[in-house]
Amino acid sequence: MQRLANWLALDNLPNTHLRAMQLDSRAVKQGDVFVALEGHNIDGRQFIPNAIANGAALVLAQSNEVSEDAIIEYQNNVPVVHVFALDSKLSQIAGDFYGNPSRDLCLIGVTGTNGKTTVAQLLAQWSQLLGKTAAVMGTIGNGLYGQVKSAVNTTGSAVEVQANLQAFKAQGAQVAVMEVSSHGLVQHRVEALAFDAAIFTNLSRDHLDYHHTMAAYAEAKFRLFSELDVKHRIINIDDAVGKQWCDQLPSAVAVSCQPRTLRDRTFVCAREIAFHPQGARIVIDSSWGAGVLESRLIGAFNVSNLLLASATLLQLGYPLTALCESVSQLNGVCGRMEMFSAPHRPTAIVDYAHTPDALEKALQAARIHCHGKLWCVFGCGGDRDKGKRPLMARVAEQFADRIVITDDNPRTEDAKQILADIQQGLHNPANAVSISGREQALAYAIGHAQADDVVLVAGKGHEDYQIIGHEKHHFSDREKVEILLKD
Repeated sequence: MQRLANWLALDNLPNTHLRAMQLDSRAVKQGDVFVALEGHNIDGRQFIPNAIANGAALVLAQSNEVSEDAIIEYQNNVPVVHVFALDSKLSQIAGDFYGNPSRDLCLIGVTGTNGKTTVAQLLAQWSQLLGKTAAVMGTIGNGLYGQVKSAVNTTGSAVEVQANLQAFKAQGAQVAVMEVSSHGLVQHRVEALAFDAAIFTNLSRDHLDYHHTMAAYAEAKFRLFSELDVKHRIINIDDAVGKQWCDQLPSAVAVSCQPRTLRDRTFVCAREIAFHPQGARIVIDSSWGAGVLESRLIGAFNVSNLLLASATLLQLGYPLTALCESVSQLNGVCGRMEMFSAPHRPTAIVDYAHTPDALEKALQAARIHCHGKLWCVFGCGGDRDKGKRPLMARVAEQFADRIVITDDNPRTEDAKQILADIQQGLHNPANAVSISGREQALAYAIGHAQADDVVLVAGKGHEDYQIIGHEKHHFSDREKVEILLKD
């Protein structure tokens, strides 16, 4: 709780107690600060009267007039402070309001196209195993590890991020790991955070409906490493963009799944990788010495995820011996290469892969565990990058034996048109089956697959809903797969 006059350091403001910051006027309660931003679709300034009616003690309103000074007016005796470029300043303003909690936590940011959720969850889980209380923010949800609540966005608003970190601190967290999206970076949602470490996983096609070009997408990600407050940088150099960035950042920790000689910089590399049905045995070389990681995670990309997490913890001061002793206790992440099986039935793997690169890696990982045919069930979301739809089809055709194309989240698009867009990428459409209706598609694949086949169900992972039109309907790949395997 803040006193209004002290917090903004502005003259002529009453010394009023403030409760919380809100971006939604409907959530405003007595004593709150309402933040009125000019959004992409809705202008929050039109809801200032509603916020005041609900008890707002102060309004911060975005101003389009260039000025270094805030302009104060009063509406119904409530101060309305007009701030130029409020959206880019909000992270700092919210940080000051909530006591800049990132300075009191070990804050780790994870960015990249794929792997953010897995790396973040592994770091939180591993920190707990090593005696710390950890919290996470990201795609699966926000909260203390094991107690997360679902979130709308991968990276929340600038206000939400600061409020969550303050809540984590109040709950006793010592470590906080957050997924940092390209949208969050471009929109300055994490601008004023103090990161102890930042991790780059990889870069491949995604979100071009927003960024338009891969160069702009990469530039958005790079802001975390080049412009924000970060102590340690950990970068996957097996990725071409990561290699380029690492060359630009000589103090960054270089991470690779390949045996490399990196004498002039801090590094973690895999010397040997042996995959087996239960996971992988990884022999590593590093600036901290050599060791063996016995992993229960599936797939080559999860080796990379694990090495990035390892490198981060090593750079933060955790002993290599402690990591090697505890790594076998790490569990897989919900909806990330999550395996389901039943006697005399095919094996099903549910994964969140929804980009061409992620789908390719998921299929390659599933192939390791497949003794029969490899099936791929996937779709593409509506109102999103249409250019990746045929690319997804090409990947499925190249790496799977059987393909079932179905709905993902159609949103406001015609589901049949999305399926048609995907089919354009197939060289031999006769080898694929298109089934509108995700439940029917899953039933078809699992019902027709043999006991030694593997069915990869890609696209939704942990999600327990499907968006049709503007409405969310309950639907979980994980739940449906379990039911179908028992039938």
